[in-house]
This record gives sequence, C-alpha cells and structure tokens, in this order.
Amino acid sequence: MSLAVELKKTAEALKSALPEPIFSAIAQSITDLKASGITKRAASVGSIIPLPVIKDFDGNEVDLGTLAADGPLAISFYRGGWCPYCNVELRALSHSLGDIEASGATVVAITPEQPGNARETAGKNTLGFPVLVDKGNRYARELGIVFSLPEKLRPIYREIGIDLADWNGDESHELPLAATYIVDSNGTVVWAFVDADFTVRAEPANLAAALRRVAA
Repeated sequence: MSLAVELKKTAEALKSALPEPIFSAIAQSITDLKASGITKRAASVGSIIPLPVIKDFDGNEVDLGTLAADGPLAISFYRGGWCPYCNVELRALSHSLGDIEASGATVVAITPEQPGNARETAGKNTLGFPVLVDKGNRYARELGIVFSLPEKLRPIYREIGIDLADWNGDESHELPLAATYIVDSNGTVVWAFVDADFTVRAEPANLAAALRRVAA
C-alpha cells in the first residue's frame, strides 16, 4: 500500500475523531501556510545546503558531511511523534529502507522534539535509521522550512493534547515543513520534496527511484 493511501486513511480517521471546528481550523491553517509562499523560499534542487554535525537523541554527534561523503544522503524532516502523519511517514520510510539503501544511500530523520520524545518516536515506529534532534529548528531554519504555529491554533493543539512548548522544550511553537531532501557530497540538493500541507509526504518509492537515478 502506498504512503499516500495510508495518509488518506489517517486523515479520514482524524476527521471522524476530531470535532468539526477543530478539523476545519487546522485545514484552514494549511491553506494559509500554502498562501504564505514558504515553499518558494525553501531550499530546492540545485541549492547548496550546510551539512553540520547534529546530535541524535542519545547525544551522539552525527556528521552529515561525513555521511554524504559516503554516498547520497536522504534527509527527512518530521514535526514530532505527536503527529500521526509523521508516524505513518516514518514507518513507511523504515519499511522501504532496503530499497533506499540499495543505492548506497544513508537516511536520517530530523526533528525539533526533545531527545526523550525523539527516542520514543523512533522506538514506537521501529526505525532503522538515525533520528537527529534539531533543537530550536536551527538547521531547518537554514533550509527555509520553518514556520510558527499560528496563535489561534495553539490552544486548539493543547485541547487535543499537543503542548508544543513542552514537547520541543521551547516557547517558539515553530515546526518544520514536511520536507525530504537528497544531497550529494558537496551539499547540493539533487532531489527535493517540500510541501506546506503536512498531510502530504514524499513517497518512499519516489525517493528510492530518485536515489537510483543519482547512483546511475
């Protein structure tokens, strides 16, 4: 089953579970974010992005530059383990890891959630790749994929049990877009998926196909 189908099922389940005003408010926020033009300002194919050292949820330093030097590096940004769409995407990535790594690629996921939460997310989804903690969305901001959750949505999120300030350990209420990149050893983006709609994610099959083209 494709990731798109799984995401659609997730959306339908949430629509049934959430009160209509809440679902509509979240849907409107997606429309507003799209209209902001944020995706046009984000790193895209041809951009040269930094490849810093970022710590994983256990505090180990992971050098993205070193990983990219060994082969194509696939970087997937996710909002947090509280997000059902993120969990569906992460599981799909993990299930497709064999196809993705067959091209000599390495996969990492990057999140602003606190280390303990990132560890829990990795565990519950049985992830086979590193999860790195981008405290304060510092790295995501360099790629132009950070936005602030609208003020009017913050109490709505808390009402459904999502306290971003507590989850991420800061008061910014900032999140990364749904974004997946493939970069080469120079940090050049050779494939990109960036969407202001968090219910839409990069298909692992498309990612694997892009990596095969890069490897060829």
